[in-house]
Amino acid sequence: QVQLVESGGGLVQAGGSLRLSCAASGRTFSNYDMGWFRQAPGKEREFVATVRWSGGRAYYADSVQGRFSISRDNAKNTVYLQMNSLKPEDTAVYYCAAVLWPARPARGAHEYNYWGQGTQVTVSS
Repeated sequence: QVQLVESGGGLVQAGGSLRLSCAASGRTFSNYDMGWFRQAPGKEREFVATVRWSGGRAYYADSVQGRFSISRDNAKNTVYLQMNSLKPEDTAVYYCAAVLWPARPARGAHEYNYWGQGTQVTVSS
């Protein structure tokens, strides 16, 4: 019921910033928690951040806490990931994902029902 399309990835110097966007289809976007994951070559898909369907409370992986910020605009069916103070180890394909009304903040990839195709983020040193 949900289609997700990421955008905003690119190449950035270490210490720089990027803002990723994820546009969702449908009229039920607000019923879903939204999350961001990333996957670097040779590594498993890694939780980055999630924002709840109600209230907008956000949760972050320790590796990005204080540097990244997730937010959502339900009127625009869009979730964002603002990435600051980027490091080379942030280089990965970034995916947005959706999960319907989880009881707890969803930090596992298997918990999510819908996924975008991903957008490449490359941080150079």
